[in-house]
Amino acid sequence: MSPTVLLAILVLLALAGNLAGRRRALAVSGGDVRRLHSLTRYHGLSVTLFTAVPALFLFGAWLFVQPLVIEGKVSRMAALSAVSDAGAAELVMGDIRRVAGGLDVLAASEGLSEGDLASLRVEEGDLPSRLAKAGVAIAGDISADVLDAAREYRRLTHLSSVAMTVAVTAMALAGLFWSLRRLTPDYRARNISESFVLALFIGSALVAVLTTFGIIASLLVESIHFFRLYPAQDFLFNLTWNPQFRGGSDLGIWPLLWGTLYVSFVALTFAVPVGLMAAIYLSEYATAATRAVIKPAIEILAGIPTIVYGLFALITVGPFLRDHFAQPLGLGSSSSSVMTAGLVMGIMLIPFVSSLSDDIINAVPQSLRDGSYGLGATQSETVRQVILPAALPGIVGSILLAASRAIGETMIVVMGAGASARLDLNPFEAMTTITVKIVSQLTGDTEFASPETLVAFALGMALFIFTLGLNVLALYVVRKYREQYE
Repeated sequence: MSPTVLLAILVLLALAGNLAGRRRALAVSGGDVRRLHSLTRYHGLSVTLFTAVPALFLFGAWLFVQPLVIEGKVSRMAALSAVSDAGAAELVMGDIRRVAGGLDVLAASEGLSEGDLASLRVEEGDLPSRLAKAGVAIAGDISADVLDAAREYRRLTHLSSVAMTVAVTAMALAGLFWSLRRLTPDYRARNISESFVLALFIGSALVAVLTTFGIIASLLVESIHFFRLYPAQDFLFNLTWNPQFRGGSDLGIWPLLWGTLYVSFVALTFAVPVGLMAAIYLSEYATAATRAVIKPAIEILAGIPTIVYGLFALITVGPFLRDHFAQPLGLGSSSSSVMTAGLVMGIMLIPFVSSLSDDIINAVPQSLRDGSYGLGATQSETVRQVILPAALPGIVGSILLAASRAIGETMIVVMGAGASARLDLNPFEAMTTITVKIVSQLTGDTEFASPETLVAFALGMALFIFTLGLNVLALYVVRKYREQYE
């Protein structure tokens, strides 16, 4: 049974448990709900929770553990016994999974029985073609060991699916009948239901925290592996980025960090003044009709895909800057440059600054404006000396959000700034960023255990530390200049 069908069964059992719990509560109270400690809906909710929650936990744990156990057993078969390299073993396991899925498709499309699948032999030479006709693409030839391992993988998967269906359904039914038997007039269904919901809230809050720790742990572990293969001092202080998968690599972070900071600086230099002035105009000067038109128009910029911005940089902005500025001034002849990516990225960041700053400025109490006007200040003086200081923490937050977005951008940099890692002050030269190199180092036919691939995790850790420093700095600024208003 597929996980989707099993999940639908759990939902139906939970709904049935809710209805049965309500009826059971009415029955034990003799039809007088005043005898019950809790309302009938809480009794129904408690039965639903005891029916669904334990079964869902078992369901999720089973789905997580099942592939690990099955692949662990299959990996000990002949298909992987002679493979010592981790990357090669993963490729073989991928072939096994694809062939196992292909056998399922073949059985469904050709009406083959289990005996027919067991009699298939690679020596006949038609298995790859039959799988291709069934819509399953298998790269290269299929060895007898891979076919045997795929049969075992398929058998264990089907067996585990049946066992999961039985176990999860049995647990749901057990929770249903056990919770129904507990219902009495004095049963504190409301307390139990609220405790369940509180635990759900706490679990939801922990998801973000645990996810953050998981990301940091994965980056840290792989970064440690990288620094075991490549000297940390060379990575931190080398001024050259030249990965060579056959030896002699120079993997210094400074050219990438410089490109990241340079492109982000150009983008923020354009986006912050424009976005902040747009926010001041919309909140303090624009009429309601004008605001209703301009604000949604600005926010549309945030909904444009980054690939569209990249194409705009590649086709329009880059050639324009090259023909009208770079070449006439003798600063370069390439359409890919820091200025191209920075300007286009700055356009993308305008709504991040303007929308948040506009909301923050509008949240400043009107009494502060009235008091400033009462003291004889003009509107511009009120904006500069009262409203902006009051809204400064929120404005800093919007700028920080824009900076984080700029640092993490990839597509615009790839298409607008190029892929050259260099230390240069010329804004019309092609450069690249950390995020672009992370993608390039993890794509293609590369060996995962090599320093040229593991360096992506070290770059990710460096980027994380840098953005964390930005957050700490912004928090310091906010706390230093925060003002409390009644």
